[in-house]
Amino acid sequence: MRTLLLCIFFVLFGCRTATSFEIRWVHLSSKNGDLPDPGGSNQQTALLTADFDKSGATAFIVGCRVKAPALVLYRRSEKSWTRSVIENEYLPIEAGGAAADIDGDGDLDAVFGGDYQSNHLWWWENPYPRFDPEAPWKHHVIKNSGANQHHDQIFADVTGSGKVQLLFWNQRARTIFLAGIPVEPRSAAAWPLEILYSGEAGDNMENAAKYAEGVDAADVDGDGRVDLLAGNSWFYRDGAGRYVPVRIGPAGGRIKAGRFQRGKRPQVVIAPGDGRGPLRFYWSSGNPRSAESWSGRALLKRDMVHGHTLDVGDIDGDGNPDIFAAEMAQWTRNPQQPDHPGATAWILYGDGKGNFRNTVLVTGHGWHEGRLADVDGDGDLDIINKPYTWDTPRIDLWLNNGTGPVRRNLCQTLNVAPEPRLPGGVYRDTQ
Repeated sequence: MRTLLLCIFFVLFGCRTATSFEIRWVHLSSKNGDLPDPGGSNQQTALLTADFDKSGATAFIVGCRVKAPALVLYRRSEKSWTRSVIENEYLPIEAGGAAADIDGDGDLDAVFGGDYQSNHLWWWENPYPRFDPEAPWKHHVIKNSGANQHHDQIFADVTGSGKVQLLFWNQRARTIFLAGIPVEPRSAAAWPLEILYSGEAGDNMENAAKYAEGVDAADVDGDGRVDLLAGNSWFYRDGAGRYVPVRIGPAGGRIKAGRFQRGKRPQVVIAPGDGRGPLRFYWSSGNPRSAESWSGRALLKRDMVHGHTLDVGDIDGDGNPDIFAAEMAQWTRNPQQPDHPGATAWILYGDGKGNFRNTVLVTGHGWHEGRLADVDGDGDLDIINKPYTWDTPRIDLWLNNGTGPVRRNLCQTLNVAPEPRLPGGVYRDTQ
């Protein structure tokens, strides 16, 4: 009877880990020989995480420019990680990246875009299960016309068709495009593009963001349909099929949604990706389709400086989403002196009520496109860091309580179903 009452209590009042603990982070770095070196480029632009080899451990791709190889893949091995080349030629890869089963063969393929020098967007065909460290993946064209620079992409079904679409920023066009996957993507010369939105991502752009960036997807208004978030806004699809922007906050940047307060609708976090500004938490107190319903507050005691890392996930396993945010130390091309020597990485642990316990993971490291992912397959979220130009080339991992067996929390013990995930890795809110 006592066990039954405990189970009922935890189901009613939220899942927590069986014991409260502080995470012990184990830091690994290519600079110490813990991981293979990414390559010769000193400008590491992109980082994409997905289970490309179906191993249960999240693999990750590092994208570079200036020197080849343009893309390298890290996969978990028995004792460490292996590095293999995806693209051995030079391509001007921009920040971002997205994964989906583009060719329908049951494994995840990868998308990356060209930077300010290129009007191209490409996808790479996953060779699973044959991973040859020296054999590059075959790449195909998605876009090879129009304006340059494609910073951030995501796959999500915002049309309600039951199939994911590719959504991406084209910065020089000041446009967000939507592209459906062609029936025969391997032979398509280019994908058909639809303009989802065109215009600025927010006011005060010179302070908080040099250009529009940031994408995420979530059911923002609780109508059962996935919506796009980008810049400082979210977009709903009206009865005529148009995507209507709703401004969440004054400035754009990195943007993520999460259900930080239990309920039907998620909340939103925005960080200044390429500039200086606050890390802000936003929520809607009325109709989310009205900009006036959105309120926000700063989460840190100071502004972030080039806060180009923002991710959301349940880091401590208590059933509530947490926030990971970090700053760049170097964004210019002078390797002798960091632009921001005090660059900081924070973990903000959520309590499910919209409150956060702020902690510092590390200071003095440069972060760019840092990610949360279970890189060692032990069932908890680890942290991946790929700096842009700071101390490059390098890759760093922070392992959550090291590497060990899957830590079963009480939610798993009670067989509480996790939040359903949509194709493309997007979560749908159900409460």
